[in-house]
Amino acid sequence: MKAIVATVAGGPEVLTLVEAQAPVPGPGEVLIDVVAAGVNRADVQQRRGFYPPPPGASNILGLEISGRIAGFGPNVTKAFSVGQKVVALLSGGGYASQVVVPAGQVLSLPEGIDVISAAGLPEVAATVHSNLFMTAQLQAGETVLIHGGAGGIGAMGIQLAKAAGARVIATAGSDEKVAMLTGYLGADQAVNYRSEDFVERVMAFTQGQGADVILDVVGAKYLARNVAALATYGRLIVIGLQGGATAELNLGTLLTKRAAIIGTTLRARPTEEKSAIMEGVRDHVWPLVASGAVKPMVDRTFPLERVAAAHEYFDSGAHVGKVLLTL
Repeated sequence: MKAIVATVAGGPEVLTLVEAQAPVPGPGEVLIDVVAAGVNRADVQQRRGFYPPPPGASNILGLEISGRIAGFGPNVTKAFSVGQKVVALLSGGGYASQVVVPAGQVLSLPEGIDVISAAGLPEVAATVHSNLFMTAQLQAGETVLIHGGAGGIGAMGIQLAKAAGARVIATAGSDEKVAMLTGYLGADQAVNYRSEDFVERVMAFTQGQGADVILDVVGAKYLARNVAALATYGRLIVIGLQGGATAELNLGTLLTKRAAIIGTTLRARPTEEKSAIMEGVRDHVWPLVASGAVKPMVDRTFPLERVAAAHEYFDSGAHVGKVLLTL
């Protein structure tokens, strides 16, 4: 089968199309013919040599796909059929013609979504649902600050939070993206982090109370300011380290606010946890997608053979929503 690997750590040019052995499904696994795969920040970090696959995972890049079921391993109890259109959350292996996935991490497509656009849903839906709702317990009427609002996770986070009745503030890096966050995605407020102070904007919007929940992909660079922007009993969920991994923090501020800082990852979680998250996505996110309340955000698609161009575009930061590879 065709597959994309990073031969060495580096820029997009290290991504290489190779012939790889087709996978064979083991017990409880589903074999899927891949139609499209999502490009994610984790793929970029793996390409750069900073985010190796967890033990036992494929070294082929790609954490989410859409496609059609091609076969089953023993002991698959979920009601799937060969040829059925599905999406899947992976630990690796998505940039390829075929992939094997634990059956619990595979879902049928939401109603009304084409098979290519669907490839941009599993990773962001699972990330947002698990962090905002399963971990942070975001409630209707609360205020959430979402950093990176124009990315795939941010766009999904804004829409799911609004659908849950939360008030949403989101950050982006240009006035054009800020306008999209409020106009198309429905954020209550949007902040251009290059020209505005998001702490001041949060405090003004909440009459000095702060954000109940913050979903952060930046990490160290924003740590102190995120804590300053938290409300009493606020929850800061750190899911990315684009701004570094090490920072100092005045713990007195955290104690005074009786707030929590929680760090999470998705890729390395055991199959049982990922399966539970995907059940939550099926039950809580898919109906919103089917109704049109949550829209897949696909910015651009590239054929698998142009994976280097796809990564160059992703690295540019120009994209709004998801970048996909198609087979």
